[in-house]
Amino acid sequence: MNSDYFDFGTAAERWARAQQFFDAQEYVTAAAILEGLVAEVPEQVGPRLLLARAYYHSARLRKAETELLAVLERDPVEQYARLMLGRTLERQGRAGDAAPHLRMAAALAGEFPTTV
Repeated sequence: MNSDYFDFGTAAERWARAQQFFDAQEYVTAAAILEGLVAEVPEQVGPRLLLARAYYHSARLRKAETELLAVLERDPVEQYARLMLGRTLERQGRAGDAAPHLRMAAALAGEFPTTV
């Protein structure tokens, strides 16, 4: 596929196309579409979060980490981004870095540790 396909159509059409590729587990193609969309609307969290997920599922973990940090910079209480960042860091062998994000994600989801 050439890059014209990734950039063709309105932002809404590209968003829908990226979601279709993501749903079909074509993560590299979804990411290629989303990269342009994120560059066009960097303030929007949705496309950036889906881009991070596409990177995660295609094992581009550093890129996923970068996008998740950008999401959290815009929306520090985005629970799913916290969870994904924790999982991304764990997958990179960085359990110590992951732990605070996983705890925060659990707290944002209303999961508090019980004391016995």
